[in-house]
Amino acid sequence: MNQAAGALLGSGRWVRESAASRTIGRAYFGLQAIAGAVWWIAVFTVPAVRRATLGGIDPVLMAAADVPLFVLASALVALGARWAVWIAVPWTLLVAGAMIVVATVTGAAGWGALLMGAAGIGSALAWLLLRFGRIPADAALAGPLGFGTARRGTPPLRQLVRTLLQMSVFWILFLGVIPLGIALLEWRWALRVEFPVAVRVLGAGILLLASALGVWSAFAMALRGDGTPLPSAAANRLVLTGPYRLVRNPMALAGIVQAFGVGLCGSSWLVAVYALCGILYWNELVRPFEEDDLARRFGAEFEAYRARVRCWVPRLRPVG
Repeated sequence: MNQAAGALLGSGRWVRESAASRTIGRAYFGLQAIAGAVWWIAVFTVPAVRRATLGGIDPVLMAAADVPLFVLASALVALGARWAVWIAVPWTLLVAGAMIVVATVTGAAGWGALLMGAAGIGSALAWLLLRFGRIPADAALAGPLGFGTARRGTPPLRQLVRTLLQMSVFWILFLGVIPLGIALLEWRWALRVEFPVAVRVLGAGILLLASALGVWSAFAMALRGDGTPLPSAAANRLVLTGPYRLVRNPMALAGIVQAFGVGLCGSSWLVAVYALCGILYWNELVRPFEEDDLARRFGAEFEAYRARVRCWVPRLRPVG
């Protein structure tokens, strides 16, 4: 296939993907409109729902603004009125921010803060699908998160030290600071559920095993790949040893399982959900760019490796 034909086919695929993405965006707003309508019916008919989601907020005043600006505007977007997205999305983000502040200050309406926060994120992502035909995750892949390779010939010990330092920063941020913040909000919003001791012990075991996998992967990346896990200082050689013989993304897998373990042993179901959201983020937004970069740099060697080793589910027997 010549280059021009390939470009045309690639353009056609992008058009199809964009159309499908915009359909998904409109479908999201349709579901949001239905969910909003059901919620308001429950607010006025079920006192427990009103207390859990609105606290002391006057439901009549809230509904007077929210029904047209959230429910009806979302429905209009779903029906094809693209202009209505400029009503639905800013209003949803405004209400989400306000509900988070109210719930954090008063300790009431925690479910309202959580649901509107989720609606705010969903609305923003759906708007990106409608606006660009995709979620432009590549815009975030810049600076230290941009793709590049480590300096060749760096002593393996130095690469290992850099790798362990990078991993420590990520662990502190994504397994410490962020989960702690989520757990504090969970407690303040009265959403905390105490897990049985057995579940917390299981979480601690999962955390230790996943941490061991992360360290094992770090050693393999630094000593065999002549690089670090940081995308801007990636390995110069395709790593096919250690945990990479079992699964293609052992460090990402380790990080997600670690966060899930933190949620279990810390008795925080929201942290566990945060970890599961990491799967969607990594698999749908980061992995395509990472694997395109690997395919560009390592060609047939990476394609053969990708065909033999699964992305997330480890092999029972390591590849030869």
